[in-house]
Amino acid sequence: MKEKNFLTAADVAEFMGISVPTAYKVIRKLNDELKHQGYITIAGKISRIYFEKKIYSNVA
Repeated sequence: MKEKNFLTAADVAEFMGISVPTAYKVIRKLNDELKHQGYITIAGKISRIYFEKKIYSNVA
């Protein structure tokens, strides 16, 4: 199966081991960052590429 381009709150919650409501907060924060950069966002979903970039960018 092809990887999704956008992750849902359920996907983020499962990946991070957090609750779905907390995942929505994470998505909202990341979407706000994208909006300030001029990108179009989808409420309740986050770009998989941007999510992975933000999650893995601080890994040594």
